[in-house]
Amino acid sequence: MELVESSPATEHHPEMNREEASGESSSSNQLENWTEEQDQLKKKLIAHDDFPWKLPSSPTELPQGSETLKYVGGVDISFSKDDSSVACACLVVLELPSLRVVHNELSLLRLQVPYVPGFLAFREAPVLLQILEKMRDDQHPFYPQVLMVDGNGILHPRGFGLACHLGVLAHLPTIGVGKNLHHVDGLDHSEVRRSFLLKENEDEQVIKLVGNSGFTWGVGFRPTLSSVKPIYVSLGHRISLDSAVEVVKMTCKYRVPEPIRQADMRSRAYLQKHLLGLLKDLGHTEWKTEH
Repeated sequence: MELVESSPATEHHPEMNREEASGESSSSNQLENWTEEQDQLKKKLIAHDDFPWKLPSSPTELPQGSETLKYVGGVDISFSKDDSSVACACLVVLELPSLRVVHNELSLLRLQVPYVPGFLAFREAPVLLQILEKMRDDQHPFYPQVLMVDGNGILHPRGFGLACHLGVLAHLPTIGVGKNLHHVDGLDHSEVRRSFLLKENEDEQVIKLVGNSGFTWGVGFRPTLSSVKPIYVSLGHRISLDSAVEVVKMTCKYRVPEPIRQADMRSRAYLQKHLLGLLKDLGHTEWKTEH
């Protein structure tokens, strides 16, 4: 999949030459296009449970032949410290309840789209979508039933983060997992941490993130009661917040859910191993599949 090349916006200056002015105009047009596309995709967002399987802990009886959630995917992208455009994307699939990695896909690439706050999906979603489409087209037996994304869902300045974007395009249930909290609707990570330290919350793993508007954007989650640094979970697409939290609980051995932790570790290791070769071949994208 070809990624669109764009440049960061530049400030207007009286002495700006034509090339700079053209770059500013191009960047402005790109942001307008991204905003319009994001708004259109947001209309397709499904914020409730819309999947054919049931959670292992669910008491709800589904029709005969329905499946229990078994394969949970996780995606992450690691970047070179020397060149932030050089990256390795990774999708892992874990089996429940053992959390055993049954499959992973890795892709080395050079990203041409810059990071723009609020529009991370336009930089990272294309390659992740490509990996998912490859598995789906191959009718892979370990294609994930739900996908955990190292990035936010609706807990996002525009209410449509990477997990939402990827979920809508892949038509796949997705969960956003952020290590840091966006300052949206008055939310503040220091306040969330302080809330966990309150006596009335000492036995709570989950604290709802309710903004000044009264809207619940997601939850702060700590895998153990001794954890001082929560992660931030929000729905991405085709799953409710309650179900998203249940999936996170089932997959957390450490601070970060295991599907994302494995994707992070494997992408970093693979990038480090193959970085020199990638830099010699800037336009090359290499795929590797492991079982």
